Amino acid sequence: MSEIDQNVDVAIIGAGPAGLTAAYLLTKKGYTVTVIEKDPRYVGGISRTVELNGFRFDIGGHRFFSKSKEVVDLWNEILPNDFIQRPRMSRIYYEGKFYSYPLRAFEALWNLGLWRSTLCMASFAKARLLPNRNVRSFQDWTVNAFGHKLFSIFFKTYTEKVWGMPCNEMSADWAAQRIKGLSLWGAVKDGLKRSMGLNKRPNDGMAAKTLLESFRYPRLGPGMMWEAARDFVVARGNRVLMAHGLKQLSHDQGSGQWQMVAQGPGGDVLLKARHVISSAPMRELAGRIHPLPATLGNAMELKYRDFLTVALMIKSEDLFPDNWIYIHDSKVQVGRIQNFRSWSPEMVPDPSLACVGLEYFCFEGDGLWSSSDDALIELAKREMAILGLCDPADVVGGAVVRQEKAYPVYDDDYAANVLKMRTELEQLYPTLHLVGRNGMHRYNNQDHAMMTAMLTVRNIEAGERQFDTWAVNEDAEYHEAGAEGEETVGQKAALTSLRRVPGRLRAA
Repeated sequence: MSEIDQNVDVAIIGAGPAGLTAAYLLTKKGYTVTVIEKDPRYVGGISRTVELNGFRFDIGGHRFFSKSKEVVDLWNEILPNDFIQRPRMSRIYYEGKFYSYPLRAFEALWNLGLWRSTLCMASFAKARLLPNRNVRSFQDWTVNAFGHKLFSIFFKTYTEKVWGMPCNEMSADWAAQRIKGLSLWGAVKDGLKRSMGLNKRPNDGMAAKTLLESFRYPRLGPGMMWEAARDFVVARGNRVLMAHGLKQLSHDQGSGQWQMVAQGPGGDVLLKARHVISSAPMRELAGRIHPLPATLGNAMELKYRDFLTVALMIKSEDLFPDNWIYIHDSKVQVGRIQNFRSWSPEMVPDPSLACVGLEYFCFEGDGLWSSSDDALIELAKREMAILGLCDPADVVGGAVVRQEKAYPVYDDDYAANVLKMRTELEQLYPTLHLVGRNGMHRYNNQDHAMMTAMLTVRNIEAGERQFDTWAVNEDAEYHEAGAEGEETVGQKAALTSLRRVPGRLRAA
């Protein structure tokens, strides 16, 4: 075993948005930092951009929008000259027809037909008049908000593809976090005005996020942001160790130091640090802390949904204009299709070629996950043909990217399990900080993950937990109802509260 940076100030597990935000800010402030990242090539986690023969594709699409001024300022600081403004277009595919989103009322009525549209509105009226007072599941919450008919058309099939479980077994927390803020009547009124040409005001972010008509995007994809953050950290003398996974983590009560063993291609390395910031999945972290925490059983109950992208390179100068299309149809397995050339023209090496990403939601080890790359590429080609989006003969290449633990699952027991593990770790280890989506088992966006890291850095600086990182996004508000960058961390409506919480952070 070799020793590296025997006394760094902070060791960070994971080089995703949360881990690299913390590393970047700590480096700016003069701290010694080492980051370990198990991926051998890419930083950014699920916000990375994969490159293959000049084609670039995201692991999902990542719009850059945040109400947090601190987050927007940091994006601009890391990438001052590389953002482009992109038009937003997305549609829903359902039963052989496409529905524009934002909603166009006349188009939706025409596609659904008069009778089905009437049933949808009647179902919505019933839900408003006679709501379910015992809301437990995603299905309960969504039926209350939109009516059973709209739930069955526009939520059930897609949601069950994403999560691999019935909607009535999913916690209502997920619906509240991802759908809250989108008003059916508001969307209908907005769509009606636009259909009639009466609404000329641009949708500039004062409406729900899903209605934004344009967004900012790094010209070479979101991975460009995190590669720049990594380069800054390394240029200032700190380290990002690629292909290094967490093997064991232990705390010396006497010295107050952490000892982290990371396993890499050259063997194990040992890091000693005053603080540890972890964006590793809570389930993995619990199994690597020595001695094992009493809440290991709770951590092992946490579940994750995995994900793979099949990228197809297609000869087409005008494939389709959408940034992405949601596939609400049970005849195909694909859940969403990204058109990366519509995100940025620089995502393809030749303007006569398109690159699309078909997203399949799965569990690690299941039939989809275990299929060969060739079989998945053939599946994607067949499904593109079924959807009428391309001729398989025009496909000139393909690639598969698998992403484990893309989505923390919100089942009935997740919140209690997270709380038990979090409580134990905070009591035992004030200098261990959990951040990010998987580090906190919360389906947060990139900006929320960054904010948990930003507040953690402030806590480390202060030597105490001045900021409650678990309050980030605690109001379960996903749709940004205000302008980009309009709020600061000190405002009540910002992404976090500023409640003081007990717990000294200084190493003994």
